[in-house]
Amino acid sequence: MSGSSESRYIRLNVISGKNLKVPSQRIPAGIYASINIDSQKRWKSAVGVLSSEESAVWMDTVSLSSDASPVFSVEIRASYEADRMLGSGEVIGQLQMSWDEVLNHGDEPFDLSFPPVRGVHPSLTLKATVVQACDDQDSALFDSLADCEITRHTDAGHTQFAKYVASKTFSHLNAAVEHFELVLDQCPASHPDHAAALTNFAWARLKGYIRNHLQDIDNTISLFRDALALRPQHHPDRPSSLYNLTEALTWRHNKKSTAADIRESAQLYHELLPLCPEGTYLRSIAAGAGADYVIVGCNNLPTDASNEGICLRRVILDLCPLGHRRRPKALDNLSHVLRSRFTQSGNIDDLDECIQFRREAMSLCPEGHTDRDLYLNNLAVSLRFYRFNHQGNPNDLDEAISLHEEALRLRPVGHESRAVSLGNLGGDLVTRFDKRGARDDITRAISLRREALTLRPPGHPRRDTTLSNLALALDTRYNKFNVSEDLNEAIDLYRESLQLAGLDDPERHVTLFNLSSALCSRFTHTRKNEDVEEAIDLCQQSLEALPSLHPDRYFSYMWLQEAYLSRYRVQLNPADLSLAVDNFKLSSRHPTQGLPRRITQAIDWARQAEVYQHESDLEAYQVCLELFDNHVMTRSSIISRREAATAFRRAQSLPVDAASCAIRRGNLPQAVELMEQGRGQQWTPLEDLESTSPDLARKVSELKKRLAGAQGSAGSTDRAAADRAATTYRGLTRQWEAAVAEIRNLKDFSRFLLPPAYEDLQAGARHGPVIILLASKYSCGAIIVPTSGEPHHVPLPSIALADLTILKDRFTRAIRHASRMNPKETRTDLIVLLRIVWEEIMLPIVNVLENVLKLKRRSRVWLCPTAAFTSIPLHAAHPFLTKPDRSKEPCLEDLYVCSYTPTLSALVRSRQLMKKRVTSSFVTIGQGQPGAGKGKALLAVDSELELVHKLVPATASHNTISGDAATRADIPHAEFAFLSACHTAVGDKETPDEVVHLAAGLQFAGFKSVVGTLWEVDDSVAKHVVEAFYKYMFHPKEAGVMDCTKAAWALNCATHSVKTKVPLEQRMVFIHIGV
Repeated sequence: MSGSSESRYIRLNVISGKNLKVPSQRIPAGIYASINIDSQKRWKSAVGVLSSEESAVWMDTVSLSSDASPVFSVEIRASYEADRMLGSGEVIGQLQMSWDEVLNHGDEPFDLSFPPVRGVHPSLTLKATVVQACDDQDSALFDSLADCEITRHTDAGHTQFAKYVASKTFSHLNAAVEHFELVLDQCPASHPDHAAALTNFAWARLKGYIRNHLQDIDNTISLFRDALALRPQHHPDRPSSLYNLTEALTWRHNKKSTAADIRESAQLYHELLPLCPEGTYLRSIAAGAGADYVIVGCNNLPTDASNEGICLRRVILDLCPLGHRRRPKALDNLSHVLRSRFTQSGNIDDLDECIQFRREAMSLCPEGHTDRDLYLNNLAVSLRFYRFNHQGNPNDLDEAISLHEEALRLRPVGHESRAVSLGNLGGDLVTRFDKRGARDDITRAISLRREALTLRPPGHPRRDTTLSNLALALDTRYNKFNVSEDLNEAIDLYRESLQLAGLDDPERHVTLFNLSSALCSRFTHTRKNEDVEEAIDLCQQSLEALPSLHPDRYFSYMWLQEAYLSRYRVQLNPADLSLAVDNFKLSSRHPTQGLPRRITQAIDWARQAEVYQHESDLEAYQVCLELFDNHVMTRSSIISRREAATAFRRAQSLPVDAASCAIRRGNLPQAVELMEQGRGQQWTPLEDLESTSPDLARKVSELKKRLAGAQGSAGSTDRAAADRAATTYRGLTRQWEAAVAEIRNLKDFSRFLLPPAYEDLQAGARHGPVIILLASKYSCGAIIVPTSGEPHHVPLPSIALADLTILKDRFTRAIRHASRMNPKETRTDLIVLLRIVWEEIMLPIVNVLENVLKLKRRSRVWLCPTAAFTSIPLHAAHPFLTKPDRSKEPCLEDLYVCSYTPTLSALVRSRQLMKKRVTSSFVTIGQGQPGAGKGKALLAVDSELELVHKLVPATASHNTISGDAATRADIPHAEFAFLSACHTAVGDKETPDEVVHLAAGLQFAGFKSVVGTLWEVDDSVAKHVVEAFYKYMFHPKEAGVMDCTKAAWALNCATHSVKTKVPLEQRMVFIHIGV
């Protein structure tokens, strides 16, 4: 286009740019274009975000007069600040142009190409249009190019640094650093550009000097930290500062392998990536090579099962979203630390999450993936070696074997990991044989492990482990079939393994344990003293090899007690029994071993002390219950605490066995305390603490987790590392003890994590004696806790635990039979059983109540049954006898008003809540449709609830819940509940000495008084009991007073009043629990 340019205005559209490579290779905060009219005036576009394709879009427009100058310059610059700019940024490209050159393209967009930068030509897409007038606002778009020393030095620094990057000439680097340092001197801490000046200076040092002066990196990192501190959350330049600091940290990690640097870099990337939108250049660099370096660096860190270590692994997983090629490895590493923490704390949630992540890792590696065999193996190990060993679910074991079978198929002959799969599959088959006794399993296991041994010939670094694995399989077969050749071969293999391992092998102690165990087995068979003496010596060697807080010292103590106990059984030397007990104490109290193993050892200690009548029996039970308390304390729910409690064989009877032991030792108050401690474990003090002092509750929970994490660190094979871990563990222990002491200073928490004191528990008997019925394999009896004074023991010599089990089963059959009978027929079977309950169980107790405690008739009494007693209707005990004067002999409910309580603490708690009573209220719960296989539907529930509604005074606060809502009831401040459903007061057969049933649960949840049912309700006749109950409960109705303490009396009167209408089993079904 030609013609005069006089009085012309040109509208210039700056549309976009591409190939925008920065000469210094530094990541900019943005890119802008500028038009310089003369030495005094210039126009700047907005700062555009650089895309991952190194392009930017502006769509900016400016109107310019061509009168000012026939030529102008166009620049592309990189800005290193998204907020307030320091200087003019770094030049990417610069061109001198005339207006005619611009207008020659007509009204169409055109590309303006600049000199090459790093091999490519940056370009701008522009559009120029002649306009007749200029908006007055255009003048506001121009910046003054006033000379500023800070700007001049900053721009010169960028120019010199870009020249250094291109030429590696140190004179340019020195000049750049000098310019940036002068700027920093003129921008002190209070200056708004201080962060930008720090960053420019630190970046030049990072990319220049420290490559030859490594000591400078620490100072450079400090500069980046200071800049980041000046750019808090939501500051537009925070992403750049985060990235710059990670660059410095990863550079130092690359040179010094500092673990703290790579951990911090991971945390910084975790914050950085969400701040970088998809498609930006910073995102492509940070989420690509930058994050990859951090992920790989963290993957190479040692296992750290502390909270901090697990948090880091979660961060790394977040850096590997779905589709990321490193996600399977990140999942696997997180799984590994969760599994490690599980081995210390026993928290099944950790293990379940570990398995969940390993399943995902396996799913991301389908058939044909090169790493599928690895993730199959890891999932199988978690299922069998950890969860199956902890919970004993046979499905986990079978699935693990199936996974190992697939992994073995993917590792054919010649595969470098075939021996690993052979050993692991063999190990799982050994375990299944041990549980189920299938000879094929152990035969194949030994065959697999023999093949594994052939793949690790003499000289192989893992031959010692493979020898031990084969020995273990042979040892296991010997234990089942007593083939002495198996045992002798196992011992020979263990010896060879020890010889190969060497004295400095970090796992040598494991083979020492196993050989010791095999020698004990042979001693038991042959009675050769040298075997047991060697077994003892081997365990002592293992103790010498392990630091004082190493978790595996637990196994040394465990096998030492086994050796001493084996020798005691043969030689009957009391010193050996004492030494065995000493090692029971050491193993069960070893602080850095996980609680599950310590509990198992304490249970065995109690059992052996009972068998050999050792004086440590009561101490053993105390340790068991203390460890159980610690084990379940941090569980988040009743269900998870129940799972924790049921995971241990022979643990279900601990509370009653402990109480029986205390009785035999002549300490009745302690018997009550132990019973209470053991039976209330699924209702933890942490829940009460959370409502009283949430901060302290969080503090002890966190310390508990940190202690569990520190336990794993103490197992390091590096002596120096183990010593440091031991110091950390002792420090955390002191913090734990201080926190517990602080809690015990709170009101009502003086016994936090201590067994309840008898004096406190006796408050539960304030309104009538509490009768604890103990059903232990060692003795059966009752302890009566009176309103004041010492407890009374009532032996029940004619009843044993086996008798109670039979009696319970007979009741089940008799009640089932009665449900099919005509209501008018005599319940002969039930009468016989209730007479047995009266004569052999309740009559001796009644004699003490009447003759020793002088308890008046119609007084309140509370029954607290345990184990098999919980399934027997004790309240319905009846002599069914007629006196000479033809009057009836009184039954238990004629003599007393009976209630039940799950524990003494529950009664104490309910009475404390009574002092804080609000408006009287109660809830009626009706569940007509039971779960699958749980009994028949109750067709009259809704009509029964309507009947209740009519009988309740209008002045009482009343809630009725039915259907599915009955299982989700949450009624604040409710005092009384009537559970119109089946089996609402029946305990859990897996934990008969725990009190987990709906009625007890409501009491623990704050209900003071609950009526529940022991078995299936026939609602067509039971409604008579319900109607009679409410008539007595609210008598006289006009008073409108609801007193939940009347519920037991009302139920007693109701069952008496409906004898002619309701058959025996439907009167007995209802019981009262609570105040």
